Amino acid sequence: MKIALITPARPRSRNGNRHTAVRWAAMLRSLGHTVRVSRVWDGRAADAMIALHARRSHASIAAFRARHPAAPLVVVLTGTDLYRDIRTDRSARASLELADRLVVLQDMGKAELAPRLRRKTRVIYQSAQGISSTSRPSRRFRVAVLGHLREEKDPFRAALALGYLKDLPGLEVAHLGAALSPDMEREARRLMRVDVRYRWLGNVPHAAALRWLARSSLLVLSSRMEGGANVICEAAAAGVPVIASRISGNVGMLGRGYPGYYRPGNERALAHQIRRAIRDSEYYARLKRLTAARRPLFRPAAEREGLRKLLAELTRDQPPRSSAFRTGAKLRR
Repeated sequence: MKIALITPARPRSRNGNRHTAVRWAAMLRSLGHTVRVSRVWDGRAADAMIALHARRSHASIAAFRARHPAAPLVVVLTGTDLYRDIRTDRSARASLELADRLVVLQDMGKAELAPRLRRKTRVIYQSAQGISSTSRPSRRFRVAVLGHLREEKDPFRAALALGYLKDLPGLEVAHLGAALSPDMEREARRLMRVDVRYRWLGNVPHAAALRWLARSSLLVLSSRMEGGANVICEAAAAGVPVIASRISGNVGMLGRGYPGYYRPGNERALAHQIRRAIRDSEYYARLKRLTAARRPLFRPAAEREGLRKLLAELTRDQPPRSSAFRTGAKLRR
């Protein structure tokens, strides 16, 4: 098929939506499809559309459905879609109705949807290649925070937790991600002055961020909302255990019984979990073992197979258009 893959993220951006779009495009091409990635659908011929973000991609979703009322249309729900926009935004809700299939990136995502929408919803976990490093820090316990500085990420919770860990001079927090507002940048710089153990390194290439992660002892994911954080996949691939805010998106990635959660927005609770990871070797080993146990869910082959099954299901279950797709014929405008 000729697939229009829509993501609102700019081509050179380093956010999660852009990484997902680039990875999915490569996987879909490996399955024999032709894929064009763009921020907005320009009306070019396509047999199907996959759109990331129900609200921000709504104009493309609506235009494609109007032009091709019988063509497969998939909408992938992000964290802000699931946990905010579909409750309050008319265009996000309209995208849910227009889609033939909805995709969530972790198994708790379905619970946010009405029962009638769950029937057309599929779960596809994101993936990461194996990451390894032999140069782990020898004298410092490094906590990595990977994510842009924006409100939904609660970006400074790990830095604030240092205030409850003053007796651990060998601890450091390395924070990688762009400041998306001047206020966020000012706060990051202020917190570095308050405690030299906090290092904000700014926006770095993805490969460099993964090297920092692989050389860390722990990943902290402090988000207020997540659709299915790819950094959890990357931590599992690197063998780095995770401490995460107890929110639906993180529980859907790590499992309900995972012991490494803390109350969202509570730096004292986060500090308690970090201290346990440093001081309690059995607890740290358990975090590491359980993070690694999720790795099969996050393998590229599993993500690619999820995409293959999704498209096969769409072409099989929609008879009016199935013959055109079997022969590779283009849909008429």
